[in-house]
Amino acid sequence: MHQSFEEHVHNEDGVEYWLGRELQELLGYGEWRNFEKVIDKAKIACKGSKQEPSDHFVDINKMIKLAKGAEREVLDIKLTREKLTVSEKELSGILFERGVDSRGFALIRSRGDTALFGGKNTQQMKTKLGIPEKRALADFLPTVTIKAKDLANEITNFNVNKDSRMKGEANINSEHVKNNKNMRAILKKSGIVPEDLPAEEDVKKVQRRLKSEGRKVSKVTKKLKK
Repeated sequence: MHQSFEEHVHNEDGVEYWLGRELQELLGYGEWRNFEKVIDKAKIACKGSKQEPSDHFVDINKMIKLAKGAEREVLDIKLTREKLTVSEKELSGILFERGVDSRGFALIRSRGDTALFGGKNTQQMKTKLGIPEKRALADFLPTVTIKAKDLANEITNFNVNKDSRMKGEANINSEHVKNNKNMRAILKKSGIVPEDLPAEEDVKKVQRRLKSEGRKVSKVTKKLKK
């Protein structure tokens, strides 16, 4: 299922997104109206995590082919995913089960960043890249760094799940720091120094541009129908 999900990804201006009607088929929903209920729940969850749903769910209209060459306009939705959210949410859940609270999770994540960025912690990297105080570092990182952070998270998740004896902030912190150091070593072997890479365009600006372009396509489609 995970492989199929990744095979259906689209990319526009560096932002990954999926089309709702393709996911509908992939997840086995026979009717769009039933899958819309799932999307509505996802929007509520998005809002609950203090994210703006309109940044991740963009309504679009597209034409589908019918019998005998006919076409019909239907509603579809572009869905994006926040960078790192999947692996970080999994890590947060695992840490909670192993006796680490939200403060401990924040410290472990920051120490992982310090290991990846050669001694610079999350706040220092935000200052270096000129990132606003209330924004996430990941929203401005280049894709190669995001992938390194994500893989470090996944390895930590895997190893902590595998070893039931790994509990508490100190033990899991050591594991996570080790994995981020390993990611840094791999990048440096290819001549990539994570802390020296420039910031990329704010991912939220790109998402808003996608949203705006989706509306423009919808207006053009309606004009053509007239």
